[in-house]
Amino acid sequence: MYDQYYGLQSRPFQLTPDPHYYFESATHRKALSYLGYGLAQGEGFIVITGDIGAGKTTLVGHLMQTIDPARLTAVKIVSTQVGGDDMLRLAAQSFGLATDGLSKAVTLQKVEAFLHGQARAGRRTLLIVDEAQNLPVSAIEELRMLSNFQLGGQSLLQIFLLGQPEFRDLLKSPQLEQLRQRVIATHHLEPMMAKEVEPYIIHRLTVAGWVGNPTFTPAAFDALYAATGGVPRRLNALVSRVLLMGAIDQLREIDADVVQAVVADMGLDVDVAPEPVAPSPLDSVAEVEEAPAAEIADEADSEAVVGQEEAEATAPAPFAAPFAAPQVDESPVAEASPDAAMDEPFYTAFDAVEEPVEAWDEQEAEEEPEMVESATFEQSQPEQIEPQPVATIDADQVDALRHDMLAEIEALRAEISSLRAVQAHVPFTPAQTVDPEALKDCFTLIEERLQSLEFRAEEQDTALRRVLTLLVDWVEREERMATPRDSAAA
Repeated sequence: MYDQYYGLQSRPFQLTPDPHYYFESATHRKALSYLGYGLAQGEGFIVITGDIGAGKTTLVGHLMQTIDPARLTAVKIVSTQVGGDDMLRLAAQSFGLATDGLSKAVTLQKVEAFLHGQARAGRRTLLIVDEAQNLPVSAIEELRMLSNFQLGGQSLLQIFLLGQPEFRDLLKSPQLEQLRQRVIATHHLEPMMAKEVEPYIIHRLTVAGWVGNPTFTPAAFDALYAATGGVPRRLNALVSRVLLMGAIDQLREIDADVVQAVVADMGLDVDVAPEPVAPSPLDSVAEVEEAPAAEIADEADSEAVVGQEEAEATAPAPFAAPFAAPQVDESPVAEASPDAAMDEPFYTAFDAVEEPVEAWDEQEAEEEPEMVESATFEQSQPEQIEPQPVATIDADQVDALRHDMLAEIEALRAEISSLRAVQAHVPFTPAQTVDPEALKDCFTLIEERLQSLEFRAEEQDTALRRVLTLLVDWVEREERMATPRDSAAA
């Protein structure tokens, strides 16, 4: 109704996640960088957590839009409370494999054959598991076993785990020690800051065809943030109701009074913003200690506020078209050899998420209160809780990766220089003995080879810069958090 009254082409504040309306807040930008780092590695687990409605599904949907489908097969599972064998069948079915009546051993063979077939076709395979906090330990262990499949030293399956904050506590279980060793990046999605609410709402309205009617007063944006705490789905639900009231009352301006009237109807508290569930740190294996499991906050209140909180869990993945399983190659695994294309980067538009770490720090320095990056560790009560650094990114591994990348880049540049030197010193041959077409073809091949090498060098350089950016970010956070610890010790 309100979309017709205000001349919008669609409804911009529906509860169903839609990557078409993706808004890059500071926390989503960081999460996207961690996801890009993980995809560049091509192996292991990436863990993204966030409160209900924080935008986890929309974030992954936006990432998938930047991926070249010819190089990456991505499928998604919205998990419920299923056991290990059921998780294996769910994964197989998401790949388009029939599993009815098959034993676990046969199902595993079919999954492995599918992954090998994808590798031979030059594609990597990504499995995205949403609502991972509902999984039992046996199901998570089954996912770890699936990540063991390799071909020619190359991992055949990479897994993204999306869940609510309590999923981090589940990962600290002693039974999941081996899986923790394979987690290469983690991030917790925080709610948006107060200053991001206005650009978020304007962005979604603009995508829907908004031309300035209605307008919002600054006080209206403040009231929207106070009532929702900056949680995207809460904002969507509230703004949708506000626009509905505006259309019913034929308003051209939305002010704080309108927002507060809707808040009163919905039963929200404007004076106290909802407190987000803070994640516990996901420690490395060497640092994990036994600790009582954190209480899982009751989600009933959150669902009463939004009214339709469960819409996302039942909605289909917004970013993945119906998956058609390619023909499975049943040839013996021992005879398989990895496709050369597996060595090439499979993403096409991910450079857009790059931003210098200094720019992030400058932006966060202006925010009050300061948002603490959950990918390192949390210290919500410094006087009571001893901070523990997160070591999901190993500095030695990053340094070794940096050394290997530099060596490969130098080798590529040396080969380029060699080819250019050969091209520049082709001996002159009298015209009557030279076939012009053959000479033209020769130079064309050389130029194509040069362009290919230069492109690979640029991609390797880009990947190196991304890794170095993450390393610098990690080291700087370690240094910043070391100062309070030293002061407390003194």
